[in-house]
Amino acid sequence: MMDNPVLEAKAFVKSYGQGKAAVAVLRGLDLTLQAGEFTVILGPSGSGKSTLLNLLGLMDCPDSGEILFSGISAGHMNEEEHARLRNEKLGFVFQFDSLLPEFTVIENITMPARIGLNPRLRPQALDQAEARARELLGGFALEHLRERFPHQISGGEKQRVALCRALINRPTVVLADEPTGNLDKRNGELVFKDLKALSETQNAAVLMVTHNESACSRANRVLHMLDGSITKNPEGVRP
Repeated sequence: MMDNPVLEAKAFVKSYGQGKAAVAVLRGLDLTLQAGEFTVILGPSGSGKSTLLNLLGLMDCPDSGEILFSGISAGHMNEEEHARLRNEKLGFVFQFDSLLPEFTVIENITMPARIGLNPRLRPQALDQAEARARELLGGFALEHLRERFPHQISGGEKQRVALCRALINRPTVVLADEPTGNLDKRNGELVFKDLKALSETQNAAVLMVTHNESACSRANRVLHMLDGSITKNPEGVRP
Protein backbone atom coordinates (compact mmCIF):
# COMPACT_ATOMS: atom_id res chain seq x y z
CA MET A 1 0.00 0.00 0.00
CA MET A 2 1.26 3.46 -0.97
CA ASP A 3 2.71 5.48 1.88
CA ASN A 4 0.15 8.28 2.11
CA PRO A 5 -0.39 9.24 5.76
CA VAL A 6 -3.45 11.40 6.33
CA LEU A 7 -3.46 11.34 10.13
CA GLU A 8 -0.57 10.83 12.55
CA ALA A 9 -0.52 10.68 16.34
CA LYS A 10 2.91 11.15 17.86
CA ALA A 11 3.79 10.31 21.46
CA PHE A 12 0.24 10.74 22.78
CA VAL A 13 0.06 10.91 26.58
CA LYS A 14 -3.27 11.30 28.36
CA SER A 15 -4.20 11.03 32.03
CA TYR A 16 -7.34 11.75 34.00
CA GLY A 17 -7.33 13.06 37.55
CA GLN A 18 -4.58 14.86 39.42
CA GLY A 19 -1.72 14.02 41.72
CA LYS A 20 -1.81 10.58 43.31
CA ALA A 21 -5.31 10.04 41.93
CA ALA A 22 -4.17 10.50 38.31
CA VAL A 23 -4.79 7.54 36.01
CA ALA A 24 -2.63 7.19 32.90
CA VAL A 25 -4.81 6.21 29.93
CA LEU A 26 -2.40 6.65 27.00
CA ARG A 27 1.33 6.20 27.43
CA GLY A 28 3.38 7.69 24.60
CA LEU A 29 1.21 6.21 21.86
CA ASP A 30 2.13 6.50 18.16
CA LEU A 31 -0.25 5.77 15.27
CA THR A 32 -0.28 6.54 11.54
CA LEU A 33 -3.35 6.14 9.32
CA GLN A 34 -2.93 5.77 5.57
CA ALA A 35 -5.39 6.81 2.85
CA GLY A 36 -7.38 3.83 1.58
CA GLU A 37 -6.57 1.65 4.59
CA PHE A 38 -9.03 -0.02 6.96
CA THR A 39 -7.39 -0.32 10.38
CA VAL A 40 -8.94 -2.15 13.33
CA ILE A 41 -7.80 -1.69 16.92
CA LEU A 42 -8.84 -4.47 19.27
CA GLY A 43 -8.80 -4.09 23.01
CA PRO A 44 -10.80 -4.71 26.17
CA SER A 45 -12.90 -2.07 27.88
CA GLY A 46 -10.69 0.43 29.68
CA SER A 47 -7.69 -0.06 27.39
CA GLY A 48 -7.88 3.52 26.09
CA LYS A 49 -9.56 2.93 22.71
CA SER A 50 -12.31 5.54 23.05
CA THR A 51 -9.90 8.06 24.57
CA LEU A 52 -7.66 7.63 21.54
CA LEU A 53 -10.55 8.27 19.14
CA ASN A 54 -11.59 11.38 21.08
CA LEU A 55 -8.06 12.76 20.70
CA LEU A 56 -7.80 11.85 17.02
CA GLY A 57 -11.20 13.44 16.44
CA LEU A 58 -10.12 16.69 18.15
CA MET A 59 -12.80 16.31 20.79
CA ASP A 60 -10.18 16.32 23.55
CA CYS A 61 -6.52 17.30 23.85
CA PRO A 62 -3.59 15.09 24.87
CA ASP A 63 -1.48 16.07 27.86
CA SER A 64 1.48 15.89 25.49
CA GLY A 65 2.14 14.71 21.96
CA GLU A 66 1.22 15.93 18.50
CA ILE A 67 -1.46 15.21 15.91
CA LEU A 68 -0.88 15.83 12.20
CA PHE A 69 -3.46 15.98 9.41
CA SER A 70 -1.76 15.44 6.04
CA GLY A 71 1.47 16.62 7.64
CA ILE A 72 0.00 19.76 9.22
CA SER A 73 -0.01 20.02 13.01
CA ALA A 74 -3.38 20.62 14.66
CA GLY A 75 -1.67 21.80 17.83
CA HIS A 76 -1.48 25.43 16.74
CA MET A 77 -5.05 25.62 15.47
CA ASN A 78 -7.77 27.41 17.43
CA GLU A 79 -11.13 25.85 18.35
CA GLU A 80 -12.85 27.32 15.29
CA GLU A 81 -10.24 25.71 13.04
CA HIS A 82 -10.63 22.42 14.93
CA ALA A 83 -14.40 22.56 14.42
CA ARG A 84 -13.98 23.17 10.69
CA LEU A 85 -11.51 20.30 10.43
CA ARG A 86 -13.89 17.96 12.29
CA ASN A 87 -16.75 18.88 9.99
CA GLU A 88 -14.89 18.82 6.68
CA LYS A 89 -12.17 16.18 7.07
CA LEU A 90 -13.43 13.76 9.73
CA GLY A 91 -16.39 11.40 9.80
CA PHE A 92 -17.61 9.84 13.05
CA VAL A 93 -19.58 6.64 13.65
CA PHE A 94 -20.45 5.61 17.21
CA GLN A 95 -22.03 2.61 18.92
CA PHE A 96 -25.33 4.48 19.09
CA ASP A 97 -26.52 6.10 15.87
CA SER A 98 -27.52 9.45 17.49
CA LEU A 99 -29.96 10.23 14.68
CA LEU A 100 -32.20 13.21 15.41
CA PRO A 101 -35.73 11.80 15.83
CA GLU A 102 -37.57 14.86 14.49
CA PHE A 103 -35.75 14.78 11.14
CA THR A 104 -36.09 12.37 8.22
CA VAL A 105 -33.30 10.04 7.14
CA ILE A 106 -32.14 12.34 4.35
CA GLU A 107 -32.29 15.39 6.64
CA ASN A 108 -30.16 13.57 9.22
CA ILE A 109 -27.59 12.62 6.60
CA THR A 110 -27.28 16.17 5.26
CA MET A 111 -27.03 17.75 8.73
CA PRO A 112 -23.19 18.05 8.76
CA ALA A 113 -23.30 19.71 5.34
CA ARG A 114 -25.74 22.35 6.65
CA ILE A 115 -23.34 23.53 9.36
CA GLY A 116 -21.68 26.85 8.62
CA LEU A 117 -23.31 27.36 5.21
CA ASN A 118 -23.11 30.82 3.72
CA PRO A 119 -26.79 31.97 3.54
CA ARG A 120 -26.30 33.25 -0.02
CA LEU A 121 -25.04 29.83 -1.15
CA ARG A 122 -27.43 27.81 0.99
CA PRO A 123 -30.02 26.70 -1.63
CA GLN A 124 -27.38 25.45 -4.06
CA ALA A 125 -25.32 23.83 -1.29
CA LEU A 126 -28.37 22.04 0.12
CA ASP A 127 -29.24 20.72 -3.33
CA GLN A 128 -25.71 19.36 -3.63
CA ALA A 129 -25.88 17.85 -0.14
CA GLU A 130 -29.18 16.12 -0.88
CA ALA A 131 -27.79 14.75 -4.15
CA ARG A 132 -24.79 13.42 -2.24
CA ALA A 133 -27.11 11.89 0.42
CA ARG A 134 -29.17 10.14 -2.26
CA GLU A 135 -25.95 8.83 -3.81
CA LEU A 136 -24.83 7.42 -0.45
CA LEU A 137 -28.21 5.89 0.30
CA GLY A 138 -28.22 4.27 -3.13
CA GLY A 139 -24.75 2.85 -2.52
CA PHE A 140 -25.97 1.22 0.68
CA ALA A 141 -29.26 0.09 -0.93
CA LEU A 142 -31.19 2.32 1.48
CA GLU A 143 -32.64 4.92 -0.89
CA HIS A 144 -36.18 3.74 -0.14
CA LEU A 145 -35.74 4.98 3.45
CA ARG A 146 -34.90 8.59 2.68
CA GLU A 147 -38.22 10.14 3.76
CA ARG A 148 -38.71 7.94 6.82
CA PHE A 149 -38.04 8.98 10.39
CA PRO A 150 -35.58 7.14 12.65
CA HIS A 151 -38.33 5.40 14.63
CA GLN A 152 -39.58 3.85 11.38
CA ILE A 153 -36.37 1.97 10.52
CA SER A 154 -34.44 -0.91 12.11
CA GLY A 155 -31.35 -0.68 14.31
CA GLY A 156 -29.11 -1.95 11.53
CA GLU A 157 -30.58 0.54 9.08
CA LYS A 158 -30.06 3.37 11.58
CA GLN A 159 -26.39 2.54 11.93
CA ARG A 160 -25.89 2.45 8.17
CA VAL A 161 -27.71 5.77 7.87
CA ALA A 162 -25.30 7.12 10.51
CA LEU A 163 -22.46 5.89 8.30
CA CYS A 164 -23.94 7.81 5.35
CA ARG A 165 -24.08 10.90 7.56
CA ALA A 166 -20.40 10.46 8.42
CA LEU A 167 -19.55 10.43 4.71
CA ILE A 168 -21.65 13.39 3.55
CA ASN A 169 -18.69 15.83 3.44
CA ARG A 170 -16.32 13.30 1.82
CA PRO A 171 -13.99 12.99 4.85
CA THR A 172 -10.42 11.83 4.47
CA VAL A 173 -10.60 10.01 7.84
CA VAL A 174 -13.48 8.01 9.33
CA LEU A 175 -13.36 7.14 13.04
CA ALA A 176 -15.68 4.37 14.23
CA ASP A 177 -16.08 3.63 17.95
CA GLU A 178 -17.65 0.19 18.53
CA PRO A 179 -20.08 0.76 15.62
CA THR A 180 -21.48 -2.78 15.81
CA GLY A 181 -21.77 -2.98 19.59
CA ASN A 182 -25.52 -2.48 19.48
CA LEU A 183 -26.22 -4.72 16.46
CA ASP A 184 -26.87 -8.40 15.82
CA LYS A 185 -24.30 -10.47 13.93
CA ARG A 186 -25.88 -10.03 10.48
CA ASN A 187 -26.13 -6.24 10.71
CA GLY A 188 -22.70 -6.05 12.30
CA GLU A 189 -21.22 -7.86 9.30
CA LEU A 190 -22.93 -5.40 6.96
CA VAL A 191 -21.34 -2.47 8.80
CA PHE A 192 -17.90 -4.13 8.65
CA LYS A 193 -18.39 -4.64 4.91
CA ASP A 194 -19.46 -1.02 4.46
CA LEU A 195 -16.44 0.36 6.33
CA LYS A 196 -14.08 -1.76 4.26
CA ALA A 197 -15.79 -0.68 1.04
CA LEU A 198 -15.55 3.02 1.78
CA SER A 199 -11.80 2.74 2.42
CA GLU A 200 -11.47 1.18 -1.03
CA THR A 201 -13.94 3.24 -3.05
CA GLN A 202 -13.39 6.65 -1.44
CA ASN A 203 -9.73 6.26 -0.47
CA ALA A 204 -10.58 7.20 3.11
CA ALA A 205 -8.48 6.17 6.09
CA VAL A 206 -10.89 4.18 8.26
CA LEU A 207 -10.09 3.43 11.91
CA MET A 208 -12.42 1.25 13.93
CA VAL A 209 -11.92 0.43 17.60
CA THR A 210 -13.76 -2.60 18.89
CA HIS A 211 -13.58 -5.73 21.00
CA ASN A 212 -15.31 -7.72 18.23
CA GLU A 213 -12.71 -9.88 16.50
CA SER A 214 -15.04 -10.57 13.55
CA ALA A 215 -13.89 -7.26 12.06
CA CYS A 216 -10.34 -8.53 11.66
CA SER A 217 -11.08 -10.56 8.52
CA ARG A 218 -11.89 -7.36 6.59
CA ALA A 219 -9.11 -5.15 7.95
CA ASN A 220 -5.91 -4.24 6.12
CA ARG A 221 -4.21 -3.87 9.48
CA VAL A 222 -5.05 -5.17 12.95
CA LEU A 223 -3.56 -3.62 16.08
CA HIS A 224 -4.02 -4.53 19.72
CA MET A 225 -4.39 -2.01 22.51
CA LEU A 226 -3.71 -2.72 26.16
CA ASP A 227 -2.99 -0.36 29.04
CA GLY A 228 -2.70 2.67 26.78
CA SER A 229 -0.24 1.20 24.29
CA ILE A 230 -0.63 -0.26 20.79
CA THR A 231 1.06 -3.32 19.34
CA LYS A 232 0.73 -5.01 15.95
CA ASN A 233 -1.03 -8.34 15.94
CA PRO A 234 1.21 -11.39 15.52
CA GLU A 235 -0.06 -12.04 12.00
CA GLY A 236 1.00 -8.58 10.85
CA VAL A 237 -0.62 -6.69 8.03
CA ARG A 238 -3.56 -8.34 6.34
CA PRO A 239 -4.12 -8.26 2.58
